[in-house]
Amino acid sequence: MSGFLAHLPVLPILVPLAGAAIMLFFDERRRRLKARINVATTIVLALASLALLVETAADPNTAQVYRLGDWPAPFAIVLVADPLASLMVMLTSLLALASLTFSLARWHRSGAHFHSLFQILLMGLNGSFLTGDLFNLFVFFEIMLAASFGLLLHGSGAPRIRASLQYIAINLAASSLFLLGVSLIYGVTGTLNMADLSLRMAMVAPGDRTLLEAGAALLSVSFLVKAGMWPLCFWLPQAYSVASAPVAAIFVITSKVGIAVILRLSLLIFGQEASFGSEVLLAGGLATIAFGAIGVLASQAMGRIASFSVLVSSGTLLAAIGFSSPAVTAGALFYLVSSTLTICAFFLLIELVERGREPGADVFAVTAEAYGLDEPDEEEVLHESEEVGVAIPATIAFLGIGFFACALLIAGLPPLSGFVAKVAMLTAVLNPAGFGAESANAPVGVWGWSFVALLILSGLATLLAMLRTGIRIFWVPNEGSMVQRVRVIEYAPVVGLLALCVAMTAAGEPVMSFMRAAATAVHAPDAYVRGVLPDGSPAVPDGENENGVEAIQ
Repeated sequence: MSGFLAHLPVLPILVPLAGAAIMLFFDERRRRLKARINVATTIVLALASLALLVETAADPNTAQVYRLGDWPAPFAIVLVADPLASLMVMLTSLLALASLTFSLARWHRSGAHFHSLFQILLMGLNGSFLTGDLFNLFVFFEIMLAASFGLLLHGSGAPRIRASLQYIAINLAASSLFLLGVSLIYGVTGTLNMADLSLRMAMVAPGDRTLLEAGAALLSVSFLVKAGMWPLCFWLPQAYSVASAPVAAIFVITSKVGIAVILRLSLLIFGQEASFGSEVLLAGGLATIAFGAIGVLASQAMGRIASFSVLVSSGTLLAAIGFSSPAVTAGALFYLVSSTLTICAFFLLIELVERGREPGADVFAVTAEAYGLDEPDEEEVLHESEEVGVAIPATIAFLGIGFFACALLIAGLPPLSGFVAKVAMLTAVLNPAGFGAESANAPVGVWGWSFVALLILSGLATLLAMLRTGIRIFWVPNEGSMVQRVRVIEYAPVVGLLALCVAMTAAGEPVMSFMRAAATAVHAPDAYVRGVLPDGSPAVPDGENENGVEAIQ
């Protein structure tokens, strides 16, 4: 690339940083102006992300490297845009557009500095996906967490304060583990550049291997906390279910940061043939799917159903990464995009559906059903049977269609993209011959059959929970409910996100081809390493010993 295109990898970080900085010059009395700046910044970010995705898709075998200050790697701060990074940045921009548009109806006025925090969160997210070294990954990770702390409290209220205290405590603990893990890795290898780490692995002395793996384990735990792997996921349903609708919607992508980083680091540092942590990811992912499915079935409120659906999505992705197969990873990336778009739309839709319902209506409906309190008497049945029909308001019809589409997508039923993604993963797991000639005769195994069973059962659990909830909301008449006015600016983001899922279904083969290219690039990171270190050898500056650690003079 040359000219302006050469700066594309840094724009997803600079654009939200500049937007947030500009908005800080205006106080909250200029909220309308700040909203305009936020919208303009997010649109520019989406266009830059789209351009970066197009450039990456044109040549998925080449990683685009941006060296800040034009210093040579691994001493420079590098940003690396490969297919996985550009895909995640584009997905972040789409969710940001939907969440921000929805918030402009009323939520952005519910607290201070919403627009600035929103852009800072986007900066942290994009930086986490694009950075090429562990220290800057820690920096962007902390920027993302700091902004999410403020956004979780947006709208105030005792439930959000309680959830935020738990959220802050667990994420600060994860950050401490992150820092300890990075320190151990640097102490052993003498570098934090990801590409340089992959080359220096062979230079690590056998006696230091334990320290290196301990550092990698601490680093993994910190990201598994953010990804919501069981049993580290106790904080997630509570935090996501009480957050305001646009905040919960954008938080869906934050849980994918840990998954994307684990996918990259496990293959970049330890290599395709390494089995370090794969069984832990498989076992933890399957346990997370089971826990999330049980939570979905047990939940009475729609916010809790959506929150536990995030756990089912995270568990599915973690288990898929544990198979260490390009074919499974390709299906998992398709599933990542589809499930993220769908759950984001579901969080936005929940706020519209519950707006006209009495508080605690779901809990009361379950209690009435359990004790038979909702059974009509004979006179009511006779009176209702005489009615020819009941008019359905247009708002309820639109919300019902959106709810039905979300149910199909989250449960993975045909013909939408959730079904395509699950079929791609199941086909890869049940057909090991598709992984390559070396595994043509490999059996499916216990892990494979467990993954297949849990993937099907979790879809069934989601379908039952969504059917139960949909019947109570849209089918059974509720005298305490009122049809509320829904603005176009609120429903349009939901329609847009669901339309993207439909488009993924219609263009299934081209989208899956890109996912295969992204999975191949992640599993064979030679292009990534060559892009960062063109000479193909680890850099050892003066004053360092054969292990790459600075010598004591």
